[in-house]
Amino acid sequence: MAYIGRFSNNVAVRQTYFYTAAGSETSLSGADDNGNTLVFSDGTYVDVLLNGITLVAGVDYNTSTTNTISGLAALTASDVAEIVVYDVFSVGDAVSKSNGGTFGGNINIDGTLGVTGNTTLDGTAVVKQGLPIIDESGTSKTLALSDNGGYIVTSNGSAVTITVPPNSSVAFPTGAEIVVFQSGAGQVTFAAGAGVTIRSKDSNLKISAQYAAATLKKVATDEWHLLGDLAA
Repeated sequence: MAYIGRFSNNVAVRQTYFYTAAGSETSLSGADDNGNTLVFSDGTYVDVLLNGITLVAGVDYNTSTTNTISGLAALTASDVAEIVVYDVFSVGDAVSKSNGGTFGGNINIDGTLGVTGNTTLDGTAVVKQGLPIIDESGTSKTLALSDNGGYIVTSNGSAVTITVPPNSSVAFPTGAEIVVFQSGAGQVTFAAGAGVTIRSKDSNLKISAQYAAATLKKVATDEWHLLGDLAA
């Protein structure tokens, strides 16, 4: 929908120009008495008053020349012309930040999208980049929030322990998921931090062998599920 007025500081306003005649002028343009340069995009939305009397467009003046009021009867010295410009603008097709709404078309985002809260997807989700790879060369690692949604690759030749911390120290959201791939010869063991329960088939907490993997899934405040290629 189109509206009339200039948009300034979130308020639609009109722009007014004042010209005091020196005498004999038949057109007005450029800087007015206050140093404001006359500009308009559509002469249909311009009003001209001379000494307080509204002039008739196409009869008393015309706007056929860009940013110029032409065709005036010769002005008398000290005549005051007031020109009022209403620029046309359209309200952007936007979704309200405070009230939310629905996008009806495709959305492309260049950069990082941060979402706080639940996300509901109807349809097929296509992830082009996949899980971020997190290299772990040490023999001991306590999971951090930055590991959520990641693909941890261990490479040490000695045994590796990955500790799941309690929610009180690292508050992973429920539903957090972390994949661990044992690339090195060192067998990976999952350890539960204070108050944490890790549930797995037969209570197995180790990745079975090199090049096998397991996934941790947080299902409650201090409860995680461990699934994958596991061993006792």
